[in-house]
Amino acid sequence: MNTVYFDAALTDDQRRAQLFEGQIFVYSPRPSVRALVDFAREFIEPAFGHLDPVTAQHALDPVEYERVLAGFKPTFINHPHSKQLVQNILRDFGCAPDQTYFDVPRMRTATSHAYLSRGLAYSFEAHRDTWFSGPMNQINWWLPIYEFESGNGMAFHPQYWAEAIPNGSEGFNCHAWDAEGARLAARPGTPDRRVRPQPLAALPVEPQLRVVTPVGGLMVFSAAHLHSTVPNHTGRSRFSIDFRMVNLQDVRTRRAAPNYDTRCTGTTLAMYYRLADQARIPAEWVRDYEHGTPLMVDSPDQLILKQ
Repeated sequence: MNTVYFDAALTDDQRRAQLFEGQIFVYSPRPSVRALVDFAREFIEPAFGHLDPVTAQHALDPVEYERVLAGFKPTFINHPHSKQLVQNILRDFGCAPDQTYFDVPRMRTATSHAYLSRGLAYSFEAHRDTWFSGPMNQINWWLPIYEFESGNGMAFHPQYWAEAIPNGSEGFNCHAWDAEGARLAARPGTPDRRVRPQPLAALPVEPQLRVVTPVGGLMVFSAAHLHSTVPNHTGRSRFSIDFRMVNLQDVRTRRAAPNYDTRCTGTTLAMYYRLADQARIPAEWVRDYEHGTPLMVDSPDQLILKQ
């Protein structure tokens, strides 16, 4: 049974325990979150000039639109102040500075009517982040930059929380993926050989859960939750930010969501920064995750390691 908690007064340890059981947390607007939103808008709005960012797709050619996104998204993602604002959010939510590690905030764009669904506006099919070499104890934080609606948001598929889904994660390695990305950047126009992990057969996605939060609010959920980009037919583009975190004690003890179907290798842990001082996660704990996480099978009440 999955539960959505609204403004739950739990400690971070208590929250993570619930997240690893498939629960979802939703929070009302806070100044710390709004500060990250406002900083993101400082990049978006000058780039689109007189155009409203959420409707700009109706006035621009897709190639030009993608060029606009490319002009500011990487700068925002890697800006030192973006990291500082993420640190402020995590402190605000009670995360332990010496145990919490986070990655950079990624800005997403979901345009309407398949206007642009690749590259910097990629539309994600149903997936678990753990299929992409994310650790099973990864926690995702998601927030809107502009007001959005059910029809251009994100959907959760909680019926698959404890169900193995045949997928393409076997053979995926984040380091090989990044190396191919570097090759493509060095040789523009070269065909992309990468294949994103996704379900291997058509997957019924109903019933589904969609959460609409106001600007300044956010959602927190496990990387093991199956979720997808909602097919957008609203006429309005959705801009959002997501970032990830892990707790070092969880990493050390393998405290995490159960693994029913993630078969990839490699780990994204080397990308994380410590909340206290932006130090990197210790290399020995990164190495320990490079070979992937053993599968767990059987029912949620009787999890058994698959040998």
